[in-house]
Amino acid sequence: MGEIKSGEKTRVLVVGATGYLGKRIVRAFLVEGHVTYVLQRPEIGLDIEKVQLLLSFKKLGARLVEASFSDHQSLVSAMKLVDVVVSTMSGVHFRSHNILVQLKLVEAIKEAGNVKRFLPSEFGMDPSRMGHALPPGRETFDQKMEVRQAIEAAGIPYTYVVGACFAAYFTGNLSQMETLLPPKKEVNIYGDGNVKVVFADEDDIANYTSKTLNDPRTLNKTVYVRPPNNVLTHIELVQIWENLTGNELEKTNITAKDFLSNIEHMEIPQQAGLGHFYHIFYEGCLTDHEVGEDEEASSLYPDVKYKRMDDYLRMFL
Repeated sequence: MGEIKSGEKTRVLVVGATGYLGKRIVRAFLVEGHVTYVLQRPEIGLDIEKVQLLLSFKKLGARLVEASFSDHQSLVSAMKLVDVVVSTMSGVHFRSHNILVQLKLVEAIKEAGNVKRFLPSEFGMDPSRMGHALPPGRETFDQKMEVRQAIEAAGIPYTYVVGACFAAYFTGNLSQMETLLPPKKEVNIYGDGNVKVVFADEDDIANYTSKTLNDPRTLNKTVYVRPPNNVLTHIELVQIWENLTGNELEKTNITAKDFLSNIEHMEIPQQAGLGHFYHIFYEGCLTDHEVGEDEEASSLYPDVKYKRMDDYLRMFL
């Protein structure tokens, strides 16, 4: 499993390409000039949006490869075409929760024997730091760790890209739950609102991921997406919006106890989401540890001009 030689184009397979982050990652890879293969699963059936998305990737230059998770040999054949495999399968409870399906990818990569790097579906909180997380949201982290352990036990070279709140879910709504749009009059502030949180535009996460694929500096490493200008407290995020609109919102501080008070009466996806919000905004799980320059995406790849959250919020004006 030698490294990719510099100057050679990287051949990469994306699994979960039609998903929320997957489609951005495919486009970023194509722009970067990677030879991009996209896994097309026969189970797609009548899902017209996914079919049209796959065809749009093909038009942009991606190559479609048919393989199924229920056919191991088809997965092995797909792996044999590429140097790098990137999985973007969903790990959130309110969408589909498919983390452990990646164990089938690990088996196929192991048998194929030619893959020089695997990037499993990560892109959020670092699961190796979330052993204490609240159930049922903890399941996401436990399963991601199970996949990591399988990768490392098989001796497959890897890169784990972690560490930021997706802007579309956390920025436009000023991190309010159950909406994706900015509040008009009132805003809930988590605790005192002074815990540092990391926000990132999903396209930037895709661009950073694209840069890591054949970078020797990121081999068998965790890369943290923590762009310095986007490390903000909840209060700072709200103030950016207030400055842009010239309108001050009425703020209500929610204590940790109140925030979690009804958790057991909620549906499982809501419980998981609430737990994740708690770890981010009350515990500060994205910023409670030091990250060196050699492991932080924006310092590794200063050529990616990442979107700052004031620019992001201007879309909503």
